[in-house]
Amino acid sequence: MSACRVVITKHTGTLVLYDGDEEVLRIPVVTGKNPADKQREGDLATPEGDFYICYKNPQSKYHRFLGLSYPNAEDADRGRRTGLITAAEHADILKSLAARQCPPWKTPLGGEVGLHGPCPNVTWTHGCVAMPVVHIERLYDLLDIGDPVTILP
Repeated sequence: MSACRVVITKHTGTLVLYDGDEEVLRIPVVTGKNPADKQREGDLATPEGDFYICYKNPQSKYHRFLGLSYPNAEDADRGRRTGLITAAEHADILKSLAARQCPPWKTPLGGEVGLHGPCPNVTWTHGCVAMPVVHIERLYDLLDIGDPVTILP
């Protein structure tokens, strides 16, 4: 595979993996209990927007974990505008994103959002994207740090 990218559509509960423009895999997924765009830590919503894989954990409590670059720049700007995060937190997020690293995950915006295996809540997550073991294992093997992930409403 050459140019992998993932598109997740929350309202249909689907994840599609593309190699260039070719659809390679389509799987059912479960997202946050709250269908809105993620605004803050603990809101049970899965974020929407453009992200990239910034972290891989082969031994997660959810089997495998592919961490996403949430919060992205738009989330950080919104958080700063509304006073949810400080100027220093905003700067740290933007600096991490510019370096293509994981942004700080311990701000009031929340973090540690990613793709992972089954979760204890069968029909929803706390804001991640969950799927059966067979699918997260395949994605874990196919996706690399830096691969783009788009999450649509």
